[in-house]
Amino acid sequence: MTNHTATSTASVQSATEDNNTLRVKINGRLDAYTTGGAWNESVNALSKTKPANLIVDAGGVEYCDASGIALFIKLQLQQEKQGGGFKVEGLSPELEKLYDLFDPEQFAEHDDEKAPKDDTIVAIGKESFNFWQELRVHIEFTGKLTVGLVKAFLHPWKIRWQEVFMTSEKFGANSLFIIALVNFLVGLVIAFQSAIPMQTYGAEIFVADLVVIAYFKELGPLMTAFVVNGRSGSAFAAELGTMKVNEELDALETMGLDPVPFLVIPKVIAALFMLPLLTVFGNLFGLLGALVVMFSLGFTFETFLNQITTAATYGLLLSGLFKTLFFALIIAGVGCLAGMRATKGPSAVGDAATKAVVIGIVLMILVDGIFGVIYYILGI
Repeated sequence: MTNHTATSTASVQSATEDNNTLRVKINGRLDAYTTGGAWNESVNALSKTKPANLIVDAGGVEYCDASGIALFIKLQLQQEKQGGGFKVEGLSPELEKLYDLFDPEQFAEHDDEKAPKDDTIVAIGKESFNFWQELRVHIEFTGKLTVGLVKAFLHPWKIRWQEVFMTSEKFGANSLFIIALVNFLVGLVIAFQSAIPMQTYGAEIFVADLVVIAYFKELGPLMTAFVVNGRSGSAFAAELGTMKVNEELDALETMGLDPVPFLVIPKVIAALFMLPLLTVFGNLFGLLGALVVMFSLGFTFETFLNQITTAATYGLLLSGLFKTLFFALIIAGVGCLAGMRATKGPSAVGDAATKAVVIGIVLMILVDGIFGVIYYILGI
């Protein structure tokens, strides 16, 4: 292979002529190996001189590829930015045809000059349009997901049950340890922090009641959903994001298979089945964390059991478990949608997973607040 760096060079000679005209004469080869040096010399000469007119004398150019044409365009854009004239002389007919293939206006957006900012009304309009487009995508996906779930429950034999069971194992069984650990620690901290002010009034026994009410209605469903969202929601986004980047989703559509019922519905069904069960385990380990604190305060297991039995009701438990169905839809739906909307590039999958986790947490808190208002009105 020929070493172009050693065998070919490009030289630049610049001189100022009458009428504040700078003539830049380029000799030799302009290719990927030699254009760099000629680029620096000619651009520096133009920057220092700032002439009214620039003439590039290319009569001595023996060879020129796209990198050499890029040099000519750079000089033209810089000279026009300074308000001066520009002209290329001496190009051979072949290089003249090559130069004519490139329109400098197409490269003007890469210049250092900043684009003018939009006024307030235009900026508000663009943001409103983008928000509507984003909302429209979510509404369309929600509609497809709803139709897919209805068809799945009306025709259960068409569900890909093998995929449902595999997803249930990843979503549920593999998450059990981290859910147990997180809820145990949260229950322990809540009980310990509650016991400190209650000792002032001699009401330490009611720590058990407080933990039961807080965990069954709020903390258990939320903490479990947050952990599962960070673990499985991001995994759904990464899985479908990888398929999107590898154009596997496009291949499914080409074969006539809708990705929503084929890929998304099994994950949603698995989430609907597993998240309530995981929440029950989360509640149990949260109470175990409170039990440790009660033991440290000198209470027996029978006393703790009597208190939680009195405070806990089926209505309290079911009110929390009912919310987990909506949390499951959010975790699976948002995760899958973020993956299906992944863009191209090396960071696309990571960005999709991050978006799934963030949006999922925000939506779950919003839904939990709505349920709080509804339960308050209903007196639950």
